[in-house]
Amino acid sequence: MTAPAPAPSPQAVPNDLGFGSVVAAQSRRLMNRDGSFNVQRGSRIGALLGNPYHLLLTMGWPSFLVTMAGVYLLINALFALAYMAAGPGALAEADGAFRSGGFLQAFFFSVETFATIGYGSITAVTPASNIIVLVEAFVGLVSVALVTGIIFARFSRPVPHIRFSDRAVIAPYRGGAGFMFRIANAHRNEIVGVQATVSLARFQETPSGRTRTFTQLALERTTVVFFSLSWTVVHPIDEQSPLWGLTRQDLIDSEAEFLILLSGTDETFFQIVSVRGSYTADEVLWGHRFTNIFLPPAPNGVVRIDLGRLSSTEPATLPSPSGRGGAPRARGPEVVR
Repeated sequence: MTAPAPAPSPQAVPNDLGFGSVVAAQSRRLMNRDGSFNVQRGSRIGALLGNPYHLLLTMGWPSFLVTMAGVYLLINALFALAYMAAGPGALAEADGAFRSGGFLQAFFFSVETFATIGYGSITAVTPASNIIVLVEAFVGLVSVALVTGIIFARFSRPVPHIRFSDRAVIAPYRGGAGFMFRIANAHRNEIVGVQATVSLARFQETPSGRTRTFTQLALERTTVVFFSLSWTVVHPIDEQSPLWGLTRQDLIDSEAEFLILLSGTDETFFQIVSVRGSYTADEVLWGHRFTNIFLPPAPNGVVRIDLGRLSSTEPATLPSPSGRGGAPRARGPEVVR
């Protein structure tokens, strides 16, 4: 019997979180503050032509409305050109006179046909123009059905609105220090079973050269059952932490980035939703802590928070690097040990 192949060592297993070796090796931010990845998969026009449904479903409302308006105008402009190509006598006014009003007349006739508004004083009279009316009526019927379905899908798709604090902090934590950021549920719907995963990406010197490494950070708590208000996610900086003994300048020099993934179940739609975010080294405040976000309880006992204080911090003294016993440690106001 052939012996099974030995399992690869932890050092041999790629740990790039799916970015790939090429992207991971490049010196740039991996994830934007809004959770979008700092990559481009071709042009936006190519994405619209390649997978229009997904793009129309995920783009923002302003972009969606502008896109729909542009498509609407383009379709009517094309049919206007078709009416003009049918000849000067294709459209007639109510008195039977054949007058060519040019492109604008044909364009507004197309709008009235597309939306079944009613022709008013202009009608199609020739066989060619009536065939164009037939085609446009069908295109208009299908287009309205498709746009209605897309709008319904956009409204019915669960989109969590979890707000991140503008900055993360290195703050005092249980006699030591901890990396922290704060999140809050800005929607009235409840998200249950929220899980947090935080990974540290930074460049390190290896035998093969300067390479970006990825390390998942141990959290004080990885899951909250109910997430109706706010949650301060904490990574304790102890001897097992990759941040142990590092300074703010160390993180900046290594182009450190904290990658965050949150996932939970939306109670309204009973679907799993996820949110991403990141903090770079220069977006981390050292020697600060978050201020209290809770407001005094309402007279009826309702607990309240002030979302305006989500990113509010105040200075806090970090413990001395050598003030917790053990061997002497490097001095400096921004050494976390």
